[in-house]
Amino acid sequence: MSEEKKDLKIEKFLDQFYSDLLMAERDRPLTAETYKLSAREFLLWLEHKQLKLSSVTAKDLFYYSVFRKTLGISEITLAKDLSALRALGEFLVRENIWTDNFALVLDRPKSPRPLPAVLSVNEIEALLSSIDTSTPLGLRDKVIFELIYSCGLRISECCSLKVIDVHLDERFILVKGKGGKERIIPFGDQAYVLLVEYFNTVRPMLVKEKVVPEVFVNYRGEAISRKGVWKKFKEIQTLAGIDVKVHTLRHSFATHLLQGGADLRSVQELLGHSSLSTTQIYTHVTDRDLEDAHKDYFPGHKNVTDK
Repeated sequence: MSEEKKDLKIEKFLDQFYSDLLMAERDRPLTAETYKLSAREFLLWLEHKQLKLSSVTAKDLFYYSVFRKTLGISEITLAKDLSALRALGEFLVRENIWTDNFALVLDRPKSPRPLPAVLSVNEIEALLSSIDTSTPLGLRDKVIFELIYSCGLRISECCSLKVIDVHLDERFILVKGKGGKERIIPFGDQAYVLLVEYFNTVRPMLVKEKVVPEVFVNYRGEAISRKGVWKKFKEIQTLAGIDVKVHTLRHSFATHLLQGGADLRSVQELLGHSSLSTTQIYTHVTDRDLEDAHKDYFPGHKNVTDK
């Protein structure tokens, strides 16, 4: 068969596959087009290897995925390739070309987990110091974000924190995290001073005669919502000129602990992670800091010009 006829045969098959994706699978045109392009790459590889589509095995698909990896293709593209191969397999089974969808035995590649954004200690201080504590609500905001940072709290944990779970004399809070899992987190002098003032002056002024179990309340004396905390943080970060999320305070808490010499297990307990592997992402952040420092200060990486 001539090369031209081979190309026409491949394109005709791909058009059928594309139509099947739109009609049978109800895929969006963009998804169908993406899968069609990935399928073309696979068919061209089969042609190069002189393999018939009808005789493809799971082993052949594995070899193809290894071949794609050797090209230096990203994990995201490899994941897209796998999705396309699985869709192609479903089509081939419906067309009685394959007896089973062999692509289902391939493992989906794991996309690299992005490193969390982290603020420096100076940036944290700039953020917290931008809060105007001359008003009752301003002082409340200062306590909220100081506690989120110094205790590594999630927003939901901060909003649901109960008065009964704040132990001022012992200087720790009892936090109920995901799945109702409890953990004890100590807090420092700054948080202690702010909490005492908040409990003695601000909170009674806001709550008045109401009985509210939650520590943090809004201007109506009701438990503050996650949306309320998020809106306040947006205002504060605008004043400080720092564009991050509230959760970045929790990331910064964990990273600063590790940079200060805390062990990974302790940080895991303080964060309430069920798996140590979740906490290990912060070691990559500190490793990146070390690499940056090495590049900045090690003379072997600097361009030295002759005088």
